Amino acid sequence: MTTKTAGGAWSPFRQTAFTVLWVATVVSNIGTWMNDVGAGWLMTSLAPSPQIVAMVQAATTLPVFLFAVLAGAVADIIDRRKLLLIVNIGLSLVAFVMAGIVQSGAMTPVLLLIFTFLLGSGAAFIAPAWQAIVPKLVPRSDLTAAVALNSMGINISRAIGPALAGVLIAAFGLTWPFVLNAISTLVVIAALIWWKPARDAESKLPAEHVLGAMIAGVRYAAVTRPLRLVLVRAAAFFLFASAFWAMLPLVARQVLGGGAGLYGTLLASVGVGAVAGALLLPGIRAKLGPDRTVMLGTAGTALVLALIALIPTVATALIGGLIAGASWIAVLSSLNVAAQSALPDWVRARGLAIFLTVFSGSMSLGSLGWGTVAAAASIPTALLIAAIGLVIAVPLTLWAKLGRAGEDHQPAHHWPTPEADPTHDAATTIWIAYDVPAEHHARFYALMQEQRRSRRAHGAYGWVLRQDATDPTRHYESWHETSWLSHLRHHDRVTVAEKALQDDIRALLTTKPLIHHTIAHRKG
Repeated sequence: MTTKTAGGAWSPFRQTAFTVLWVATVVSNIGTWMNDVGAGWLMTSLAPSPQIVAMVQAATTLPVFLFAVLAGAVADIIDRRKLLLIVNIGLSLVAFVMAGIVQSGAMTPVLLLIFTFLLGSGAAFIAPAWQAIVPKLVPRSDLTAAVALNSMGINISRAIGPALAGVLIAAFGLTWPFVLNAISTLVVIAALIWWKPARDAESKLPAEHVLGAMIAGVRYAAVTRPLRLVLVRAAAFFLFASAFWAMLPLVARQVLGGGAGLYGTLLASVGVGAVAGALLLPGIRAKLGPDRTVMLGTAGTALVLALIALIPTVATALIGGLIAGASWIAVLSSLNVAAQSALPDWVRARGLAIFLTVFSGSMSLGSLGWGTVAAAASIPTALLIAAIGLVIAVPLTLWAKLGRAGEDHQPAHHWPTPEADPTHDAATTIWIAYDVPAEHHARFYALMQEQRRSRRAHGAYGWVLRQDATDPTRHYESWHETSWLSHLRHHDRVTVAEKALQDDIRALLTTKPLIHHTIAHRKG
């Protein structure tokens, strides 16, 4: 990083690495959108059933639901740049083979779904690692702007890719979107080869096993309230908003009677709306805050679904696309920033992977559901039901308040390493004695409940706070960890924000806490 001072919405572009990787991902995403348009349109020719067409969207997002947590664990264990390079090379090979099959005229509905699933699987392994490197590319004060710019980049590609795909399909045939997508993957590979990030300080502890890392990530999400609330809001929005993406090819072809050009134009209008929304978003978020920004985006999406269902004209669909794009980026960017702000680096890729799992699972389930509704009733009926669901979801999720950026999740490294060196697989119990004056008990108990959640996020179980039977001022905190190695990782991962909580607790005490570690006895 070359810049430490905070700036405005464009300040992340002061960082060369961020700019190069941002441009490369925009180019790659243009190719991805061309591929998606080509796949959706090709499927309307091969098998025009609403359920089958909706399965293309499901095949794109389902791999993220299936593999994102595994991908996040891998991205937190191994070098993220190497992971991104390996996966992008694999994606490039798949994309070139797919383009060749389309060119030969041998593509079938089943093959199309298989290749779409393979490309989606690559995206599942890329997304957590890609999002997790953002804090390494910009100063912490520019993280919100960087996330918003990444969202804007996706939507710039959405504005260009579909329109370009429509032109290419109409002028030269269906093969070209697939060919250019394959070529676009080479741009990202080149950018990753060029990028030489500074190495993180290497831990003296052995790397986590993948299964243990996955469990740790799920556990962190389960006990960390700010992240849980993001997941609730994400599921409530994407389950219903998925109707827009799943039904759009059918709206263009069957409801509006258009061709590939119209479909590309509709997607381009969504992209234009998203870019405009990204430019306005910093001011909107500053005035409304994240919660009301998400509510506004949800209301805008519901309005679009209702308009297209009730007034099915090309003009309405184009205007709706603009509103849908702005609404989409308002919700997605706000939820992404809230998720990033809730995660320390040691679990960042896993936490973002869980967010992506909820996102893709909701999109996949919704796509299949809305396709079924459209097949049983009609496309406008499916859109109208989804709009009503979004409206109902707003009051039902008001309790799930999104956190604001601000907590420092950098490692504090303020715990001294214990002198004892038992075997790494020995189960461990930690005991801490606190001397708390009676007048501070109420405050102490409240802070210790926050401490309990903090300990559990790092793998503690069996947490108990006891009061001495003979000395009411003396309290004992105890908890278990699965191994001594797990406890040493806990030492490495305690954040600055958690240190501040522990400092608040110590300020209430009359003496320094007494800490003891016990390990399981092994016979023989």
